[in-house]
Amino acid sequence: MNKTILCVALAGSLVLSACTTERVVLLPSADGGQSAVVVRDPAGEVLLNQPYAAVKRRLDSNVGYQSSPEEVRERYANVLAAQPARPRSYVLYFEAGGNILTQESKAALVNIRKEIAERAASEVMVIGHTDRVGSVEGNDKLSLQRAEGLRDLLIESGISAEKMEAVGRGERDPLVPTADEVDEPKNRRVEINVR
Repeated sequence: MNKTILCVALAGSLVLSACTTERVVLLPSADGGQSAVVVRDPAGEVLLNQPYAAVKRRLDSNVGYQSSPEEVRERYANVLAAQPARPRSYVLYFEAGGNILTQESKAALVNIRKEIAERAASEVMVIGHTDRVGSVEGNDKLSLQRAEGLRDLLIESGISAEKMEAVGRGERDPLVPTADEVDEPKNRRVEINVR
């Protein structure tokens, strides 16, 4: 009797699992750019190349359809809520030869500190850079001082020091390639990468 009940239950669960619907929905890209995905299986393939284009797989067939932002928000609310925040990068610039931020960067830092503090469980990498004026060794030290100084400002904002790392790259990764001893303001910077 128990074996019969077990067999019927197993058969029923197999039938029900065959009736389940798998869905794939193409979400819009974060930067608004074009994206696409091909959903391929033994039943065939479907190209999804528009935001909210979707495919439903049921039994042995694929059915393409156009979903909507509302449907995706409703159907996948838990999945969307569980996604981590997208990585963000910020760039702040310095006056020549020291650790003083430009006025524009000082103003931007207020919002950057707030945005980073609002992100849950962020990892923050602060990377200092210099232009090519001065010695390689001096620029290595200066870039690290810039990175550590901004890291300390972020810590003062309440961001956990354990989640932060500061490194100096000196003159090695210029935004604007220049000859040695050329003063280039865009190379005197700190990048803050948050993920």
